[in-house]
Amino acid sequence: MSGSTLITGPSNVGKTRLTARALDAWVADNGPERVVVLEFGPEVERDGRVLGGRLTRFTSVPDGAWHGVLAAHAPRAGSDTDAGAVELAADNAARAARLFEAAPPDPAAVFVNDATIPLQHASGDPARLTAYCDRASAAVCNAFDSDELGTDDPVSRRERDALDALRDWADRVVRLEGD
Repeated sequence: MSGSTLITGPSNVGKTRLTARALDAWVADNGPERVVVLEFGPEVERDGRVLGGRLTRFTSVPDGAWHGVLAAHAPRAGSDTDAGAVELAADNAARAARLFEAAPPDPAAVFVNDATIPLQHASGDPARLTAYCDRASAAVCNAFDSDELGTDDPVSRRERDALDALRDWADRVVRLEGD
């Protein structure tokens, strides 16, 4: 595995599970040294189902890998107003920036769960994420992509723009479809 892969699709189609399988395959072939796992995915319960979640629902992050976890807000689901959603997105972006600062400078492989969460606010820069991933020989990111991003609120507009930037960057885009 080498280069950059972006896995997209709507909720609960297996983006996180596929990213976890890629992590497991990398570690099996190369070991955990210099592996970076960035967890940005919030867990949201909707209609009795958990949407999103962490890679650790499907695999364990091995000893020796660096695991950065953002206790993320789900801005659209967590607020009744556009202003409130923007505020939650800003908080996610600020705390994600601290994870980037703490991450090892020379990753061999990077796995990013819910890559657009820290990019839903103007202070979140897709180029920062992609530049970090480009330091590694392999990067696998996943991101939500659905018609739900078609709404005209500020958080959704930023997320659509970030998703476009990630698509432009990735060597491969894998689109998973729902039922």
